[in-house]
Amino acid sequence: MTDKDKFSPLVKQCFVTAAICSNIIGHGCSFGYPAILLPKLLANDSVIPITKSEASWIAGTLSLTMLMAYFITTPLMDSLGRRYTHIILTIPAIAGWLVIVMATTVSEIIIGRILNGISIGMLFTLRSALIGEYTSPQYRGGLLTTASLSQAFGIFFVHLLGSFTSWQRTALICVFFHFISLLMIIYSPESPSWFLAKGRYDECRDVFKWLRGNKEDNELEHMIQAQTELKKLNNEIPKYSIRTCIETLKKNEFYKPIVLMSHCNIILQFSGGTTMAAYATVILSHILGEGANVSFWMVFLDTQRIIFNTVAVFVLNKFKRRTMMFLTIGVCIFSHIAIATYVLSTTLGWMSTSIWLPALLINIQFITVAVGTVPLPIIVTGEVFPLKYKGIGGTISSFVSGLFSFLIVKTFPDLTYNLGFYGTYYLYALIMSFNLIMVWFLLPETKGKTLQEIEDEFRGQKLRLYDQHPKNLKHSRSLIDLEGKLICDSKT
Repeated sequence: MTDKDKFSPLVKQCFVTAAICSNIIGHGCSFGYPAILLPKLLANDSVIPITKSEASWIAGTLSLTMLMAYFITTPLMDSLGRRYTHIILTIPAIAGWLVIVMATTVSEIIIGRILNGISIGMLFTLRSALIGEYTSPQYRGGLLTTASLSQAFGIFFVHLLGSFTSWQRTALICVFFHFISLLMIIYSPESPSWFLAKGRYDECRDVFKWLRGNKEDNELEHMIQAQTELKKLNNEIPKYSIRTCIETLKKNEFYKPIVLMSHCNIILQFSGGTTMAAYATVILSHILGEGANVSFWMVFLDTQRIIFNTVAVFVLNKFKRRTMMFLTIGVCIFSHIAIATYVLSTTLGWMSTSIWLPALLINIQFITVAVGTVPLPIIVTGEVFPLKYKGIGGTISSFVSGLFSFLIVKTFPDLTYNLGFYGTYYLYALIMSFNLIMVWFLLPETKGKTLQEIEDEFRGQKLRLYDQHPKNLKHSRSLIDLEGKLICDSKT
């Protein structure tokens, strides 16, 4: 290829990653959009008057639609490829924003949110696979973190923009992130891993060398060799039956990571990032008081989140996973209790209102969101699922996260009305505390361990390859555990 000498592998990997991140920025705008849309629609002079119930549906529809989209991506990725799936999911995002721009009724706004939710749900499953397959090991960790940074920037951007202009013009500007992404995807190659899975080895080599250069040929040949051997092995393994499915469900290495990540994702959703993205103006008015400059504090917290998301890249690489998990979530629970107690005290007249104490508490909460409660589940998800169950485990984990995201966004207005703002925060702290106790018993320390070591820890026993025929290992091997129980038998 003629551009080999013009651009280094790192530049090319940054380009294909930027195509993904541009879409993620647009999706971050979708998450943060209700915070600037709903106050304007609920105002007395709104061109589209809405009720509080309709407002909760506008905010919650995004997460509800994401639930359905999670199950669309995997078959499309396998059949059409990563690149075409990425193109397909960009179309509803563009259409969704344009529908919102031209909306004259609540129904049309909800339709636009549904289209945005489909795109977000599809990319949520695709994005880590795409970045992981496009990038070199030495750059992969850094480039993967750009996903959470891009989403945080999208939320910041839409909150900042919506503070100065109308909700229609804000939606029109947000659509350009997806247009830019679409143009970049068109000039991006298909994933080499997809070509490899389809047995198209020559195309795999071409794309791999275009992305990585000529210094990683050993990895390429090992990938091709492993895929060839895996196909031979899979041809000899019997098809799944009801019995084998039941046996799989009983395996510690299958269900324990799923249960663990379900609890982690529930904590993520209740920690404050989800509600703040959708109801920032309402929450800040409750905590800081009616006289506070809500728009300023909303943008300030978004900026803080971006900064501490960047800090998290270095912090989480240095300290143990369990240490950071319990430290950040513990502080997050404390901040919820402190915020609820402050609001209750001012409501009952036990304490005079101020600006700096609640501002300090909300900043502490958002530091924990940026450093721990959001990035840690993403990191742990990539470590605890065995390769064999990574697809199904990730889908179930994402479904649980999306389900609670919808429930939180949909029920938040009713909870604050019936329980009060302080009661809602006390309830969230209680839910996080219960799930944190479950994580305490389920989460092993994963930092510095290989994926096989983590899998062995969930299984409760190590595996080793036992040679039934020492003189002819290439002809027959059996995988047994340390107790001598046969796991599987394969001819190679």
